[in-house]
Amino acid sequence: MRRFIPTFALFLSFASSAGAQDDVPWSEHAVRGHIDQSRLHGTLSGEDLRAFALQGRALFDARFTVNDGAGRPFATMAIVPTERKRPVEFPFQRLAGPDANACSSCHNEPVSGGAGGFVVNAFVTEGFESADFDSLDPQFSNERGTVHLFGSGLIELLAREMSADLAGIRAAALREARAGGAPVTRPLSSKGVAFGSITALPDGSVDLAKLDGVDDDLVVRPFTQKGVMTSLRQFTDNALNQHHGMQADERFGGRWTGTSDHDRDGKPDEIEEGDVSALVAFQATLPPPRQQVPDDARWQAAALRGEAVFAEAGCTGCHKPALPLDSLAFQDPGPVDMAGTLRRGDVAEPPTLDLASLDWAKSLPRDAEGRVLVPLFGDLKRHRIADQRVAALGNETLAQRFVERDVFMTAELWGVADTAPYGHRGDLTTLDEVIRAHGGDAADSAKAYAALPDDDRSALIAWLKTLRIEP
Repeated sequence: MRRFIPTFALFLSFASSAGAQDDVPWSEHAVRGHIDQSRLHGTLSGEDLRAFALQGRALFDARFTVNDGAGRPFATMAIVPTERKRPVEFPFQRLAGPDANACSSCHNEPVSGGAGGFVVNAFVTEGFESADFDSLDPQFSNERGTVHLFGSGLIELLAREMSADLAGIRAAALREARAGGAPVTRPLSSKGVAFGSITALPDGSVDLAKLDGVDDDLVVRPFTQKGVMTSLRQFTDNALNQHHGMQADERFGGRWTGTSDHDRDGKPDEIEEGDVSALVAFQATLPPPRQQVPDDARWQAAALRGEAVFAEAGCTGCHKPALPLDSLAFQDPGPVDMAGTLRRGDVAEPPTLDLASLDWAKSLPRDAEGRVLVPLFGDLKRHRIADQRVAALGNETLAQRFVERDVFMTAELWGVADTAPYGHRGDLTTLDEVIRAHGGDAADSAKAYAALPDDDRSALIAWLKTLRIEP
């Protein structure tokens, strides 16, 4: 297959394959060439960045076919590359997948990159094991609604900076404990979000018993509803295999599996490193949702009151209106990606996506220190969201990546007006329902909401309905 080498001019189609049948406009290949990762370096900004992101969108919207390698006859949905003992009976199936032809098959409301309705719910297992399943029984999988990807580049950048802050606190505490010969306890906090505390011991070990809402390695993982994915790159590699049967060679290729055709469908090197980079660029450059002032004067007045009610009810304790971000330089691969995902050490120079050069970034608010204020209405932290009294949002049987069943990431509320239905399973049809369903750490806020006068509850909903995804 001929290699597609981007010059960062606008390309709306991929380079042709070597075969003559693939050169015709009616070819049944969705991917007709690959992007050369070795040519991706330096800083991409402005028109060059937009052009590269459009190449990623072409892949995001591509309806993969068996000619591209869609399907995985001898591979499972597992995150760790795992072979089957016998081929699957059906190449596509709704539960264990593959279950979608394109990324935009699920991420499409209100536009490509958005959320998805109940009909496109995903079924998620622990991810490490080889077993697939053909049952809706919750002992085999967790059913999840499709979330939107708008503003996800900013989310990942926030998580990277927070991870660096927490690692810095740990390192400083360890130095102090070694120097003083006594345990040192330090609170863990970044960007106004508290993650409990650690105690550094003189022998170089760390007591993590009082961590709160973050993994033991102190890496903030902002993606998926459980907060278990580190980066857009990791999320993309997982989804390509699970939902499409398209294996990224950086995880399923020769380096880790010893073969270029792990799923044995006769299509080697289905998705190359540069292709994943383009998909990441598309997602990372999606503009953040914004608050849109309605034309209706009554709605304007209600929303103004509703924003105040939201804070008065204690909702901003977790749904923080904004988090400060120091830098809009998005390097890919990122600093904390793990094995099975392309890492910084795997490339000579990671390219930098200059998000600051995009029009939408120029209008983001800044604080007195010049930091960008990311209006996500979240905290990138896990919380217990259900209890015995209110269990609706703790409706999963399986733990995922060692995160307890009733613990979930705070949902960012930007774009919430365009992403119904609500809840982790997407089975709550109104904002009123999902607010009342909060338990656990959010029980007091839910009770405060329920106790509000009808007009105040209506005003809060009116405000939430102004948090929109712009086309």
